[in-house]
Amino acid sequence: MKNSVADLLIEALPYIKRFSGKTIVVKYGGHAMKDENLKKDFANDITLLKYIGVNPVVVHGGGPQINKVLDSMGITSKFIRGMRYTDDETMDVVEMVLGGKVNKDIVARINHQGGKAVGLTGKDGMLITARKMTIYHQEDASKPPEIIDPGMVGEVVNINPDIIHTLTDKGFIPIIAPVGFGKNGETYNINADIVASKIASALHAERLMLVTDVDGLLDMNKKLISSVDAASIKEMIAAGDIIGGMIPKVECAVDALKAGVKKSHIINGKLSHAVLLELFTDSGIGTQVFLD
Repeated sequence: MKNSVADLLIEALPYIKRFSGKTIVVKYGGHAMKDENLKKDFANDITLLKYIGVNPVVVHGGGPQINKVLDSMGITSKFIRGMRYTDDETMDVVEMVLGGKVNKDIVARINHQGGKAVGLTGKDGMLITARKMTIYHQEDASKPPEIIDPGMVGEVVNINPDIIHTLTDKGFIPIIAPVGFGKNGETYNINADIVASKIASALHAERLMLVTDVDGLLDMNKKLISSVDAASIKEMIAAGDIIGGMIPKVECAVDALKAGVKKSHIINGKLSHAVLLELFTDSGIGTQVFLD
């Protein structure tokens, strides 16, 4: 049992050496974005990563913050198969909240801890090109699929990582809001997990970390699965062992691996310093996903 600060530092040493100079993409969301102590811990974690030679890139969500502003404006949110229906009025609010208040709050907190964070949306530097998403839903195989229009919800067409490379090479930490642009200048709201996965893939990142509100993948006895491969995930989805909102998360994790990311991690952001504990301890605190 590690019972001193020195023991913990020695345990972390090989991981610090392994990740030095490497890129780690962190999707930041859930309760960790609402609790004041956890927000400070996250800012400290990201700042520390940069100081020890790691290149962190943060992609953030902001659903609760968007809901709060929409409610204050008397705009009722409508969800279609788990995605927010985004009309023009809602899209203006989404862009304002994600690219403004939420993004700049994260930037300010990291800068306060001594980091050099820079806020971006997918519009900056042509970072995220997107197109309108169309959802096909078929409940009955004997009937044609239903075509669902989610409004200004987008899917990623291309990631141009040039601006990220420019910032990281100069010692900055990119903080990215998941808003993309279309070929005709349209603005699209994009799922933050998907954006993080696509950015990690484009950067050939060493790690993709998905910060959420659960410990990771759980087995049938509700115990944490510390490590799992992509083939087992496919089997677990087919068997109904992975359900609901965890399915798109693990799919994003696996997609990144197939594109060259070394490992993906699903961790609980409710734990203080979750990012550091997952990266720099032997046991970790979440689920690591690998290709084979």
